[in-house]
Amino acid sequence: MNLNNINSLYSLLKTSELFGRYITNSDIERCLSKIPKSMYSVIGYSVENRPIYALKFGTGSKKVLLWSQMHGNESTTTKALFDCFNLFETTNKLPNKILSECTLFIIPILNPDGAQRYTRLNANLIDLNRDAQDLSQPESLVLRQVYDDFKPDYCFNLHGQRTIYNVGNTNVSSSVSFLAPSQDAERSLTANRKVAMEIITDINKVLQNEIPNGVARYDDGFNLNCVGDTFQNYGVPTVLFEAGHCTNDYDREDVRRLMFISILKGLKSISDGVSGDNYQSYYDIPENSKQFYDVIIRKARENENSSLADIAIQFKERLVNGNIDFIPKIESISKLDNFFGHKEIDAKGNIVSNSKNEALKVTNEIDFVLINNEKLLLKP
Repeated sequence: MNLNNINSLYSLLKTSELFGRYITNSDIERCLSKIPKSMYSVIGYSVENRPIYALKFGTGSKKVLLWSQMHGNESTTTKALFDCFNLFETTNKLPNKILSECTLFIIPILNPDGAQRYTRLNANLIDLNRDAQDLSQPESLVLRQVYDDFKPDYCFNLHGQRTIYNVGNTNVSSSVSFLAPSQDAERSLTANRKVAMEIITDINKVLQNEIPNGVARYDDGFNLNCVGDTFQNYGVPTVLFEAGHCTNDYDREDVRRLMFISILKGLKSISDGVSGDNYQSYYDIPENSKQFYDVIIRKARENENSSLADIAIQFKERLVNGNIDFIPKIESISKLDNFFGHKEIDAKGNIVSNSKNEALKVTNEIDFVLINNEKLLLKP
């Protein structure tokens, strides 16, 4: 895969109708209206009777099932998928190779009610990624019916992760993370799981050119209630993709391109043929840690007589009038030597307070602080 060629094309391929974090059925319907109706269909309905759409590309014998926004507030991979769709419509050699070898069945928003509310859960407050066994929700039944009917040879489970993750114990943000889910409690290295690992190692090799040391993997603890673990348990190589955080990328537009590259490389590896023999490098990818906050104010004082402390602030995402507002919330006031901030501010031993010159408290939501009576905005 020629990464320079793909990057040079990306600005032309990027779907302009999709931007930012809040992506709903209404947004993708504007995109679907521009493509032939024969390419997409309604495969079911959500709790609140919103349609669940699917698209089908390719004619190859290798069948790949991809789904995004199983969690309604994880929209980055949905944007990346529509960017891929634009590439699929070109005469570029890469999509031609993929689509001649593979048949792709793609669900861009599995949880449209959660997407509308900008929540992880569906309208019944159920996490669809913990409903693989109970199948208690209509959206879960839709995905399972597609799985049964399509009989995929591979599955791509597309998600997004919070800004709290770092690679290993480093101060490098986990911009992209992966997992080859376990299929049993023993975390057995089965043939299909090795295939999933090899696909991830292929993607990682490409991403290292874009985000050196910025790729991580999740712990592979087994939970059969999770969809990826269930499909892996059924013997189908399943890859979990997680879109993370790049510097100042709170709209997730930089990582959108990285997910576009990741999806394409994963599909390219499948089209070229994956044996599972070259899986070992998967374990060279560091595991995710949770050592990041959005902002850390270092060396702060509550008053002139107090000792120095660090103030950790995490942005709470809130849907306001159709837009995502990032609300700074104080998570910790303590020594945070083992944590990192996407933005770090040195208070230099000065007093840090709220707008009323009152001491900050954990759980406070606050747009700005005063450092030595100077106003400092916290929002991204």
